[in-house]
Parts: sequence; C-alpha cells; structure tokens
Amino acid sequence: MKANCWMGKKKVQIQEVPDPKILNSQDAIVRITSTAICGSDLHLYNGFIPTMERGDILGHEFMGEVVEVGRNVKNLKIGDRVVVPFPISCGVCAACEAGMFSLCENSNPNAWIAEKLLGHSPAGVYGYSHMLGGFAGGQAEFARVPFADVGPLKVPEDLTDEQVLFLSDIFPTGYMGAEMCDIQPGDVVAVWGAGPVGLFAVASAYLLGAERVIAIDRFKYRLQLAKDRAGASDVVNYEELNVQDALLELTGGRGPDKCIDAVGMEAHGHGVTYAYDRAKQALMLESDRPIALREAILACRNGGVVSVIGVYGGFIDKFPMGAILNRSLTIRAGQCHVHRYMRPLLERIQKGEIDPSFVITHRLPLDQAPKGFDMFLNKEDGCEKVVLSAN
Repeated sequence: MKANCWMGKKKVQIQEVPDPKILNSQDAIVRITSTAICGSDLHLYNGFIPTMERGDILGHEFMGEVVEVGRNVKNLKIGDRVVVPFPISCGVCAACEAGMFSLCENSNPNAWIAEKLLGHSPAGVYGYSHMLGGFAGGQAEFARVPFADVGPLKVPEDLTDEQVLFLSDIFPTGYMGAEMCDIQPGDVVAVWGAGPVGLFAVASAYLLGAERVIAIDRFKYRLQLAKDRAGASDVVNYEELNVQDALLELTGGRGPDKCIDAVGMEAHGHGVTYAYDRAKQALMLESDRPIALREAILACRNGGVVSVIGVYGGFIDKFPMGAILNRSLTIRAGQCHVHRYMRPLLERIQKGEIDPSFVITHRLPLDQAPKGFDMFLNKEDGCEKVVLSAN
C-alpha cells in the first residue's frame, strides 16, 4: 500500500509499504477513505519529538471502512464505516474505566521510554513516535486498529467524511479545552492560536455558554476564519498589538475569565523572550517554546482558569509559577480523551449545531501529502486544514 512516511527532519515521502495485518484477535483493519494533517504532525515534521525513525507512517486523524476483523471483535463487522480516535485505549484499565482514555495503561508497548521522560506513560498514539508505541499512522491506504471494539465510532451514512473526520482528534480536543475551563454564563474566553484546534476551541466555548471569545494569532487569514467561521467576538494580532494590553482593554481591565492555549511547543513571538526561547531550543537546553502559555497565565484574571491543549513535549523555562500561586489560577491540561466526546459531539453534528468541515481549506490526494505538509507549515495559500483522500 501507499503511505506517507517520516524520512527525517522536514522530509516526508510517499512510500510503498507492506499492508497491515491482524496481529491480535482484538484488531481490525480499516481501509482509509479520509485522513488529515494535524498541527501536532508539524512537531514531528520539524524534528521536535524524539524517537521517530526513518520510514515511520504518520497520521492520527483518519476514518474509513472496516475490511477485516480479529476473531474477538464483537462490535464491528466488515463494511462498517468508522472514525478512529487518535489515542489507542484498551477500555478496561483503571484509566479507561475513569474515562481518561488518553492515559490508557495497556496500549503503549514502549511505556518504559515515556516513563523516562514523563514519569509515567500515556496511551499509545497512531503515527506519533516510538515513545508512544511506534504504531503505524493513518496517512495511508490501510491501518491496523488495535482494541477495535473500544475505539472506532460507527458513523451514519447520511454524514460526509468531512463532517465526521475531525471527531478523531481536533474537534474533541478543542471541545475538551473549552470544557476544562468550566465556562459560566457571562464568561469571556481568550484562545491563543487560530489553527484548527483553536477554531474548535472558539466554537466549543460558545457551545458551552461563553458570552465572548477572543482569538489570538498573527496570521490575518486565520483571525478572519476565527471571526467568520468560528464566531470569535474579537481578534488580536500579536504582531500588531501587545496581547496583555489588548486583553485588558477588551475586558475592562480584569483580563479574560478563562484562557486556552491551543498553540503548544512551537509558539512564535517577538522580542527578547522569543529570541531567548529560540536560542535555548536550538541548543537543546529547552525542548519547548512556551510563549503562548506564559502569556495566557499572565493575562488570565485573578482566580481564573488556564486550559492547555497545545502539545508540549518535554521541558520549558521561565514558567511563571508565582503568578499561578499568588493569583489563585487553576491550570488544567491533557491530551484529549477522545472516546469520551465522540458520540456526544456526533449528536451535535447530527442536530446541526456545528459542521466541523468549516476548518477545511485544502483537499489533496494522499500522494500529495508532502506538498500538504509544506503548505501547512509555511501557511501558504491561506492553508488552515488539509484533508487527504486516501482511496
């Protein structure tokens, strides 16, 4: 089959690789119809996530048709159309039973690697380094899906791939980011990053009752998408305005009630702090650039909540712990427990409350995935979200 493979820093390539096979009686094989390039894939592309190996198949947002099932798979049959969540979860461990599916205790065969860096291991993830299991990803024609009775969600035939594909990751991630804010009537929410996850965080904040949502980014087309498609009440271009001053002005001097970091480890900025982070990251003295996170903490009103859904890979510097303690801030963070949100969000789609396809700007065949990565990285042609057609 054809698959998009990581071949080194800033290099991906379509390769002919062996078709996946059933390795466990709980596996299924899915013929992929649609897959996508995620913002967190760019961290792999840029070489910031360790334990990648040449030839690894990328991709953790995918859906398609079940073409084979293991003998112990009971909930799926050949021909079912499914969306696959990016965390691989067993469904029976303590974490899964508590609904914390991205922390599954049984799905990462390389847990010992993650434990050395993170203390404990999260779940295995499709196409996202050997530290997280070394699983082949979904930017391919077929994928093996472990624990097939637990993860894949069967979707109705009357909904298009583009309406349901993002249930695999970015819609639940944006929604969880807003949910972790514990939004109350009248709240003003600020979202750092107007990429796809940021747009879903904006839209989800409104679904959960926010009065106003402010989007922060540096690309004018992304800020326009935040207003026109996600409904942001206000936008802040951090290359034109001081974010702290702008947010104080928009909130009567109090700061946003809730802040969401939808940027993560490769945040951009300007001035001395940005130069400092770039230099330390280049010298491998700091793994992540926490510029958006610092801003969110300092901007949030006293007693507010900072929700972190942008991906961070390791260690950061100049973390404003004093602000968190002295101003009674609450920090909530996590890789999304996608399984928890898939069915409720599918119901919202079916009711017409939201059509997640609004984030898509580019559609390409799978064999043009390298072009899609380059376009997405360099923000060419107003690129916000690339969907790849695999079959």
